[in-house]
Amino acid sequence: MIDPIADMLTRIRNASLIKNTEIVLPMSKIKYEIAKILEREGWIQKAIIVKSNISALKDNKKNKANSFDKLKIVLKYKKSGKPVISSLKRISKSGLKIYVNKKELPTVLNNFGIAIISTSSGLMTNKEAEKRGVGGEVICEVY
Repeated sequence: MIDPIADMLTRIRNASLIKNTEIVLPMSKIKYEIAKILEREGWIQKAIIVKSNISALKDNKKNKANSFDKLKIVLKYKKSGKPVISSLKRISKSGLKIYVNKKELPTVLNNFGIAIISTSSGLMTNKEAEKRGVGGEVICEVY
């Protein structure tokens, strides 16, 4: 896997298309922060870290894939059954990083959507970055 963030976004997109209620993926700090932003902004229901069971791993040394923490994301749907997230797009890729300054922050769908920005103050939405007056790398857009 070359780009774990793109993998996470693709898993969320695919799970919402087939109406899965939750997905489980490998844990990393940046994926957790992105999921927490999506939860705070109302795009997903919950983001939970699922701890690995260390005592069970000592008995079964062959199963090393379960030795790492997992990130569990509970998706959110409208009353009609449609997913809340209609589009989830990776902007800055490993081959082409997209940076913006505080004057060029993107507006997504007339501010009905959000862009997640990686700034020197951490990950935040484009609206928070505008309030703080910082720019950074555009990670993804959600609407």
